[in-house]
Amino acid sequence: MKLSLGFSPCPNDTFIFDAMIHGKIDTEGLEFDVLLEDVEALNEMAIKEKLDITKLSYHAFAWVHEKYTLLDSGSALGENCGPLLIARENFAPEQVKDLKIAIPGQYTTAHFLFKLAFPDATHTQSMIFSDIEKAILDGQVDAGVIIHENRFTYASKGLKKIVDLGEYWEQKTGMPIPLGGIAVKKSLPETLQHKVNRVMQRSVRYAFDHPEESHNFVCSHAQEMSPEVQQQHINLYVNHYTLDLEEKGKAAIRYLYQLATDKGIMPPLKTSIFLQ
Repeated sequence: MKLSLGFSPCPNDTFIFDAMIHGKIDTEGLEFDVLLEDVEALNEMAIKEKLDITKLSYHAFAWVHEKYTLLDSGSALGENCGPLLIARENFAPEQVKDLKIAIPGQYTTAHFLFKLAFPDATHTQSMIFSDIEKAILDGQVDAGVIIHENRFTYASKGLKKIVDLGEYWEQKTGMPIPLGGIAVKKSLPETLQHKVNRVMQRSVRYAFDHPEESHNFVCSHAQEMSPEVQQQHINLYVNHYTLDLEEKGKAAIRYLYQLATDKGIMPPLKTSIFLQ
């Protein structure tokens, strides 16, 4: 059986999906029609229910939770791995509400964390995450929320950190940061959803056990990154929560949604969100 599958070309995703799409593990008869897109494009596709299985931001998942369920495996959660708010100047946090801010997409968890930290900052502009540094340097925006590998490159370009939004979350909650997860359509048979979950977990475990195996696939989609940055990226976003959310990871996700609902940032959840 063939299922449509979407994930990003970022090293953490290509690292964990390599084994399942290249026949390196038992996929239990599943085949995949693969689409690689920026995470915000994947968020928007999930809202339109275009993919059977997809990577998406936890922020976006709140808007599609009645149609998709979260897998136990494949998520990006962790400590010290959150988005950063950066600028050319050393703006004080109290100045942020008056700045024009680039965000990596309306439905990204980065945008959620920014709204949580700066509820009065409303001058935001969405753009592809990889364009944000240049937009700041060119003066198109005053500051920007960066994600992925840009956290390793911004300082070398003369940009300055205003706030680490991951640190803000961790200090506020004491929990790991839920950034993105893997979701499967609820309309698929439950036995198939569980099969996808097993295959995903098998692929992540293979990536951990054979890290060199995904090297060519990772490099082919991260051509502008040095090997060192690629590995930093993987180390930052792939961890034990990626193999299995377990109760601590699920608790962090539930808390994110409860906090977001209380503050009116996201709608209340109406159905279960985890694979049953």
